[in-house]
Amino acid sequence: MKKANFLDRITQETFWIGLGEGILKIILILIISTIFIRLGKLAIRKIFVFRTKAPLRVSERRELTLTKLLENILTYVVYFIALMMILEILTINVTSLIAGAGIVGLAVGFGAQNLVRDIITGFFIIFEDQFSVGDYIKVNSFEGTVEEIGLRTTKIKSWTGELNILPNGSITEVTNFSLHNSTAVVDLNISYESDINQVEKMIFEFLRTLPAKYEDMAGIPELLGVQNFGASEIVLRIVCETAPMRHWYVARMIRKEIKLLFDENGIEIPFPRIIMYDKDKQKTAPGEGETSGG
Repeated sequence: MKKANFLDRITQETFWIGLGEGILKIILILIISTIFIRLGKLAIRKIFVFRTKAPLRVSERRELTLTKLLENILTYVVYFIALMMILEILTINVTSLIAGAGIVGLAVGFGAQNLVRDIITGFFIIFEDQFSVGDYIKVNSFEGTVEEIGLRTTKIKSWTGELNILPNGSITEVTNFSLHNSTAVVDLNISYESDINQVEKMIFEFLRTLPAKYEDMAGIPELLGVQNFGASEIVLRIVCETAPMRHWYVARMIRKEIKLLFDENGIEIPFPRIIMYDKDKQKTAPGEGETSGG
């Protein structure tokens, strides 16, 4: 009997018309949702572009973080609404489903403590501006650039390309290298035969010209003086305040410039030397071993 009713139903024209309308509505909902998400993300980016011209604005790193967070929230909300509309088209009682989900959610709430902790921690990370997208941070054993901050996870890309995805609840200690200027430290070796006063004066005058060539330098590099005495060299130390996370680049450029300076002025960079003595070799003094004629 039931099989006969099913066959009668699917052979009716109204069944196929209703099925076609439902499929078209679902496709239309998905298309509109996709378009709405793209337009919403574009609007969010435009809003922050306009804010860059405002007299009162947050930092660029903060704006980038908020932009990605708002885009994620927009995507979740639109897809949730689209899902509810599709369920209604499929004649599923959404009200009863939501009510049942509330009861089930209360029942499993005790088992979702990690999820709740991740979301709360993510909220405070963003609210307190502990770090933002683009910052270079260290969390536990992971170190790299923040790619994305969500309410549940944070994505950190290491300098070798690995993408580490961490639950926000596991982030208990953070070292942020991008909030303040960095310091480049360069040690130079000169030989003991060099005139140290002359070398220091030459380096001091030369360092004053570098900030005009390298914009990442936040000030004039400073020659601190003799740092150490080595086996065959005197070690001089130079420090320079740089833009955040640019100290490695600046240190490399200072080494290059100093090498060129030394080459131009004939200053030798010392290298290890080994002097070998042959104890079996004897030197004959002048006239030794000669006999006088009678």
